[in-house]
Amino acid sequence: MSAHTDNEIVIEAPVEVVWEEANNIEQWPLLYDGEYEKAEILDGPSDRVVFRLTMKPQEDGRRYSWVSERVPDVANGLVVARRIETGPFLYMHIVHAYSDAGDGKTRMRWIQDFEMRPGAPFTDEQMAARINGGSEHNMRTHKQVIEQHWRDKTNG
Repeated sequence: MSAHTDNEIVIEAPVEVVWEEANNIEQWPLLYDGEYEKAEILDGPSDRVVFRLTMKPQEDGRRYSWVSERVPDVANGLVVARRIETGPFLYMHIVHAYSDAGDGKTRMRWIQDFEMRPGAPFTDEQMAARINGGSEHNMRTHKQVIEQHWRDKTNG
């Protein structure tokens, strides 16, 4: 069994701006509002970034943390990522795509393919629903933050 999610949003800022902001991992606690407490770069040559994400405390007080890797392809506007420490997932593969939506806007798309381990606290379907809900919220936050930064740059 496996699951797939695919979410997108249009951001009113040029592709280069959205790319730079969305791929600034140290800014993720702001962009993923309410989700990540900390984002730490562990290894960052220009062609591959390894980082640790630590979530904000859950309702039960637990803090989850894992290591992931991102490989940017600037020329094609893609980032391919995966969890290195998979936790409850058998695997988690992610693609973030950034494309010109016309009129100085950017289409940002997040695709995730994954499978939960047997005995994980969520089924594939339950996790897909959680990821879709989280993606909708986080994409709106990306849109708000990046558009505000872009307005500040262009009007300031």
